[in-house]
Amino acid sequence: MAPRNLLYMRSNFLFDSRCWMIPFSAEILFKSVSFRLFGVKCDNEDSEPLENELLNNLLTMGVDVDMAKKRQPGVFNRIGINEQDLKTFLLSKGASKEVIASIISRYPRAITRTPENLSKRWDLWRRITASDLEIVKILKRSPESFFRSNNNINLENNIKFLYSVGLTRKCLCRLLTNAPRTFSNSLDLNKQMVEFLQEVCLSLGHSDPIDFVRKIILKNPFILIQSTKRVKANIKFLQSTFNLNNEELLVLICGPGAEILDLSNDYAKRNYTNIKEKLCSLGCTEEEVQKFVLSYPDVIFLGEKKFNDKIDCLIEEKISILQIIETPRILDSSISTLKSRIKELVNAGYNLSTSNIALLSWSQKRYKAKFKKLNIG
Repeated sequence: MAPRNLLYMRSNFLFDSRCWMIPFSAEILFKSVSFRLFGVKCDNEDSEPLENELLNNLLTMGVDVDMAKKRQPGVFNRIGINEQDLKTFLLSKGASKEVIASIISRYPRAITRTPENLSKRWDLWRRITASDLEIVKILKRSPESFFRSNNNINLENNIKFLYSVGLTRKCLCRLLTNAPRTFSNSLDLNKQMVEFLQEVCLSLGHSDPIDFVRKIILKNPFILIQSTKRVKANIKFLQSTFNLNNEELLVLICGPGAEILDLSNDYAKRNYTNIKEKLCSLGCTEEEVQKFVLSYPDVIFLGEKKFNDKIDCLIEEKISILQIIETPRILDSSISTLKSRIKELVNAGYNLSTSNIALLSWSQKRYKAKFKKLNIG
């Protein structure tokens, strides 16, 4: 074993590019110093095994260290870790120890934030949310939303801007809950999208761009984290595919079609082409296909295989294509749900060919209540 007063180190910082091994005095380098380096507490006082203070603390807190290391291994190579400060802060806001452990396990970068940064960011979020517990719920579901960035100035500027263009607290809360990356965007990116939507509004003959932007964001909170190029391409796709005039397009993108605007344009086109080919092969006209999709634009979210498999499943069970296109929401249900309900209904004497098939898409509670009545009847 080497003498205790010698430390042999290999480092491009201390040595030249060939990494020569040079003796240094441990007393010179580490005298009276105790610090965390790479997640380890180093001390020169004795030769006992090095204590991994950070990992011990995290394990004591109930953190899944293996998960944390897999997700963000770089966190454990940093100096300035504040796991105890984070725990104290979140406990003071109403988070349970279990929630705190889950947050760190899934997004360990959280332990690198200082108490000052946490406090400032929390105060900014409270300008939007109704309570501390509402923020805790968001963190429980998506810890990245709060801890991904430590740029509080950018966050504050985004909040001010979004309020300035007419978005209400309700709108901002929806953004924070569903698309928190909006607030990590640069201010310029958010400005570009809002200004683009306002231009679209005016070009379509609508006189209230503030109302237009608010309606779209309420319908589709993810739109601000997409590119203007993608949204523009989807608006063009909707107008040209369905031969919509400006007024019809406004109604669509301010309503049920708003969610399509952030889809990949190629994905939307490919899915629509598949829907048209599948339904036309079963006897539908192109006009009927367009009416079907416009009545329920969410069907464009269904990939080719999933859409085709659901249609085939229903056709095999003697449900006509006319019934399907008149009740498009049944395609929301999984194939297993469709098959099990169809089997139950048929066994109960329910004639799917002549009866309402909407119950195939109902919630489990509502469906069970209806099924109970059928059995009693």
